[in-house]
Amino acid sequence: MPVEPYTLAVDCGGSGIKASVLDAAGTLHAPPVRVPTPYPLPPEHLAETIAGIAAGLPPAQRATVGVPGMIRHGVVVATPHYVTRSGPRTAVVPELLAAWQGCDVRALLAERLGLPTLVLNDAEVHGAGVVSGTGLELVLTLGTGLGSALFDGGRIAPHLELSHAPVRWGTTYDAYVGEHERARLGDALWSRRVRKVVDGFRPVFRWDRLYLGGGNSRRITATTLDRLGDDVVVVPNQAGIVGGVRAWELAGPHG
Repeated sequence: MPVEPYTLAVDCGGSGIKASVLDAAGTLHAPPVRVPTPYPLPPEHLAETIAGIAAGLPPAQRATVGVPGMIRHGVVVATPHYVTRSGPRTAVVPELLAAWQGCDVRALLAERLGLPTLVLNDAEVHGAGVVSGTGLELVLTLGTGLGSALFDGGRIAPHLELSHAPVRWGTTYDAYVGEHERARLGDALWSRRVRKVVDGFRPVFRWDRLYLGGGNSRRITATTLDRLGDDVVVVPNQAGIVGGVRAWELAGPHG
C-alpha cells in the first residue's frame, strides 16, 4: 500500500506550472497537470492558480513548490518572470516588483492550500529528485532561462542566483543559454554555448557531479554531450515534480 504523507509537488516556470501528487516513495498518483503560467501574476494569483490545480488532484498532506528566483526560507528575495507584464522578456511592472519582493510565499501558499508547505527555488526541487547525496553536486536547469542549485553531501547549500551573473558584457547567463537564444541559434550553436558555460563553471565549483535538467536539456546535441565529460549527466525534466518528496529531507536550514 502507498505510504503517507502524500505530497502535492508543484513546479512553477516562466511559461507553465506543473503539478502532481506523490506518495512517500515518490510514486506519482496522478498524471502531471500543466497549465500556462498566467500573466500578470501577483502572489495571490499564483496561490489561486496552484489551488485550482490541486483541487483536481488527489488529496495531499503537504506541499512542495518550486519557484524561479532567489527564495530564502520561503520568502522571495527576487523572482525574474512574475514581476513582468506578460512573462519572460516583457516589461517589469513596478507594482508587481513591490508585491513579490519580501513576499512570504510559503506562508501565503500554506494558508491557501491548508497544508504544511515547503517553497524552494525550482532548480533546488529539481535537484532533490536526482542528486546522489554524495560530494558536491551542481544542478543546472535549462529552460526559459538558467536555473541552478548546489548540494553538499545531499544538503541544499545557500542559493546563488548564477543566472543573473554576466557571462560577457551586457549578457547574463539567463539570456545567454535561455530559450529565446536557443530558438534563435538552433540546437547545435546553442549546445556549444551550454558547453562554454559548463567549462566556465568547472574551475569555480569543482563539482563531483553536474546534472543538466530542465525542458531544454534534451536538446543538447550528442556531439556536445560527448565532450562535456563523464562527470556531467543529463536528467529528465520530470525531476521537478519527483523532487517534491525528497526536498523535505534535503532542505535543512534553507527550507
